[in-house]
Amino acid sequence: MRLRSRMLAVGAAAALVPVLAVPALADPGAPAVRAAPAGDTTSPAEKKRVDGVPTPKPDWYPCYGGAECATVRLPLDYDDPKGATTEIAVLRVRARDAKKRVGSLFVNPGGPGGQGTAMALQAPDFLGPDVIDRFDVVGFDPRGIGFSDNVACFKSTRDQALALTGLSVAFPVGTKQEAAYIKSTKALGKGCSTTGKKLAGAMSTANVARDMDVLRRAVGDKKLTYLGFSYGSALGQYYANMFPDRTRAVAVDGIINPVSWTGTKKTQDQILDDRLRSADGAYKALRELLVRCGKAGKEACAFAEFGDPVKNFGVLAERLKAKPADIEGQKVTYADLVAFMLGELYSPEGYFFIDLIVTDLWKATSPASSAAQAAEAAAARKALAARIAERRAKAQQQQDAAEKVLAKGFPYDNWLDAFSSVVCTDGLHPKKAGNWPALTAASDKRAPYFGRAWAWTSVQCAGDSWTVRDEDAYTGPFNRRTNAPVLFVGNYYDPATNYDDAVSSSKLLPGSRLLSSNSWGHTAYGSSTCVTGAVDSYLVRGTLPPAGTVCVGDIQPFEPRPEPALDTRGPADASAMATRPGAAGQATELPPVATRVPPSVLLGTR
Repeated sequence: MRLRSRMLAVGAAAALVPVLAVPALADPGAPAVRAAPAGDTTSPAEKKRVDGVPTPKPDWYPCYGGAECATVRLPLDYDDPKGATTEIAVLRVRARDAKKRVGSLFVNPGGPGGQGTAMALQAPDFLGPDVIDRFDVVGFDPRGIGFSDNVACFKSTRDQALALTGLSVAFPVGTKQEAAYIKSTKALGKGCSTTGKKLAGAMSTANVARDMDVLRRAVGDKKLTYLGFSYGSALGQYYANMFPDRTRAVAVDGIINPVSWTGTKKTQDQILDDRLRSADGAYKALRELLVRCGKAGKEACAFAEFGDPVKNFGVLAERLKAKPADIEGQKVTYADLVAFMLGELYSPEGYFFIDLIVTDLWKATSPASSAAQAAEAAAARKALAARIAERRAKAQQQQDAAEKVLAKGFPYDNWLDAFSSVVCTDGLHPKKAGNWPALTAASDKRAPYFGRAWAWTSVQCAGDSWTVRDEDAYTGPFNRRTNAPVLFVGNYYDPATNYDDAVSSSKLLPGSRLLSSNSWGHTAYGSSTCVTGAVDSYLVRGTLPPAGTVCVGDIQPFEPRPEPALDTRGPADASAMATRPGAAGQATELPPVATRVPPSVLLGTR
């Protein structure tokens, strides 16, 4: 889950220098820049697929108090443009200063499964003023997702619920849970390969990139301007490689290496996260946080009162492995502890709540040798129970808000269907689901605590259950020379997209630029004034930060800061549509970045 920050304001970045030109879409406020060298061109095959599709004419109508909505129908299979179609939902928020308008900015919140429509609607709340002044912000729900035609891998909500009963844990621990988890994920894989096959087999990132190229034409832009987060970074890289001569400015934050995402013949038998190493990033962040806790001392970090936080977190984990804690009638397992940690690491302010949670759990599970210690443990259990209840209540409120918009009666939640249809269709995965217990155990040795949590998220993709394929999925090359540079943003302590992927991905694309930050949480835009200003300047004017720039995150664990707001935010989805906050004209919130972790991992329970 994401926590909203009240105190972050967007300001000027470090000094920026003009570099390669950003073509097309005149910007009267842009400095003079030199012409870009000739790059690669869109392949004849992609030209035939995409350019043969007539430019849609969206029938825009007012929606959500200031936005415009439309739906368009695009080919289900771009090799058969006159055949079956799928409906795509699009939303845009017009540029506030029409006279200085640069063009359209496409946004994607990641996932896979996040809704671009919701992110575009929230643009005035998280994008810098210069960006929302000069761009129409456009978001579309990728095929199969959100307000677009939905993929459904089961015939009914009842069938789905009964099939997925084994997913009632954050991730499985022990042979009994592992068997139940595998049974349910096999049902999911087979359901998407049969009942949901028509759409699931057409939801590759390549097809979403093709959709975006057609929509680019539909809004009148000659070149694409794009800002993508998390999995949205993969979409941006796919587009840049498939349509290298059609980019104006592509900025991606929270980077997924596309070669690791798709896999190769050499890595096809590896679990997806053994290639992406998200678990390694999460462990790096948690360990660094605990080290800083110890250095700050108990005055700043309560968990430091009991000794070395790194060592004691390991002790706490072993306690919960041996016996779940009874917290006022709520069972807290080892997997719940890891899920709580991962969820809070997604936020720059998460360290504050991690300290509270592990401190209360330590007290609640420590042997009491006196009446005073027993009373302290009881108080800790009560406080922790309240925190857990509040978090789960807020998550349920978000889900309820989404369901009220999406459906009546018993709604079909296709989040996991959609997530899986992209992950499993895009890449290569091990052949047998039965191999996951041994493979995830090895992952956990490499990346303690989080190895299993991340590795189990792709078991439904195993070859013995997931059989539907997209013959037009893109598998590379991912090193095309684009006609405009791509800006990569990598965050040192990102628990979902490993910083190493930002480094390796930036090296794939000639002429690209890596912007690093020591920020905390998932992605860096909005949590670092330096990053936000650099990205905004690039999008608007085409200027890149100097090579080697390292930004500083505005919030650092256990350093003096204003009291955080206890407020949760989930992925960009229909809950954003339920109410429309007023736009103050100054970004004060973090981007509503979606996660590619199934909800059970982040909530600690489904």
